[in-house]
Amino acid sequence: MVVMKFGGTSVKDPDAIRRLARIVTREQGISGVPVVVVSAMSGITDQLLDAVAAVERGDADLASQKVTVMRDRHRVAAEALLGPSVERDEVIDLLERQWRETAALLHAMAVLREVSPRSRDAVVAMGELASSHLVAAALTALGTPARCVDAREVLVTSADHGLAQPDLASTAARLHERVRPLVTAGTVVVLGGFIGATASGVTTTLGRGGSDYSASLFGAGLRAAEIQIWTDVDGMLTADPRVVHGARPLPSLSFAEASELAYFGAKVLHPSTIAPAVADGIPVKILNSHRPEVPGTTITAAPPLPEAPLTGLACKRDITVIDIRSTMMLAAYGFMRRVFEVFERYRTSVDVITTSEVSVSITIEDRRAIDDIVRDLSAFAEVGVETEMALLCAVGERLRLEPGLAARVLGALDEFPLRMVSQAGARRNLTVVLPQAHLQAAMARVHERFCLEAEPAGVGA
Repeated sequence: MVVMKFGGTSVKDPDAIRRLARIVTREQGISGVPVVVVSAMSGITDQLLDAVAAVERGDADLASQKVTVMRDRHRVAAEALLGPSVERDEVIDLLERQWRETAALLHAMAVLREVSPRSRDAVVAMGELASSHLVAAALTALGTPARCVDAREVLVTSADHGLAQPDLASTAARLHERVRPLVTAGTVVVLGGFIGATASGVTTTLGRGGSDYSASLFGAGLRAAEIQIWTDVDGMLTADPRVVHGARPLPSLSFAEASELAYFGAKVLHPSTIAPAVADGIPVKILNSHRPEVPGTTITAAPPLPEAPLTGLACKRDITVIDIRSTMMLAAYGFMRRVFEVFERYRTSVDVITTSEVSVSITIEDRRAIDDIVRDLSAFAEVGVETEMALLCAVGERLRLEPGLAARVLGALDEFPLRMVSQAGARRNLTVVLPQAHLQAAMARVHERFCLEAEPAGVGA
């Protein structure tokens, strides 16, 4: 069994859904009946969040207008894909009921003048529900029998709305009960990604990018042979092409490398996606729905080492560096606990940390609580803040295997004002922080010397 996940651009309009149907039919001829996971149509999740935000501002009319636009977009797609038929009328009626329910939820929120995390999840989930019904109907109409299964009846999660955690055992049990029999009978099951429900049936979401995570969870629960992530690029690249000209597709990389690249900014893959696949050793493929003939990128536990010294680069912009200095650190215990309690208090994640005897430097992306964080840290330390910084992460198994490679990478950056340098214990990544104005030139330098081909003989000797 293969699990195939299609992102928002792969279901954005009738032409994209027809391409999806051809890809699914081809896969069915190769490996048997697949399970299909879909995101909301591109832009729909943002529109749903905008509608919720409009309600929060007291603009119920704008929220209603946005629902009408979304409803009409799905109706037009259904008419184009299904043609005049009883099935088309049934699907359109189902979609109409769903968008009426969305409008009713938003109206209730406006009346109560309250938007809770629970109600926000109930609204935002409508994008994946609509696209999964539409894709299942389109597949059937185009010759591939399919059925939509509500993902909320399968993916069991915690009640942490907006960032729910999956219950792996309960999800696997429901997959075997509700999905596998349909697949065994020859029916393609279509599920919405990103959404789930608590054991009592309350709608939840996994967070942005969660559709990839859903596909990995379903693949692990069904013990799939492969998980395919279909998007609008040819696979994972050696670097972000918007930053580095000449970035090339990676034919293969390891689970660990993919996780590092995703966490440190590679947008093709959600950082959590491959965790369930890693646990079960299931290969993950990144493929282009616009160019299905391209082999894409295969992610496995132990791929062959690339010829180039580094597998790839990732970056994050708009990083903030917080310097915390105090002589209390010297030969003391408990200081670091106090520091990280502050970040935990304001639910702010930390990317990179470096320490010395009397100082700690920390990078963050989320600046929403920066004033509160600085105030609380200042109660026991001197605090400095630097903005407009960037993070550059070099990733590759050879960093772990070849002594001196990390030093050669840093040597290539000797002309740049590096602010922080960090290498994790696994030694598959080397991360530097530098002013954002220097990011593009630094990325280009490292990419040219270490990501395109093997180093010339004698380099670093």
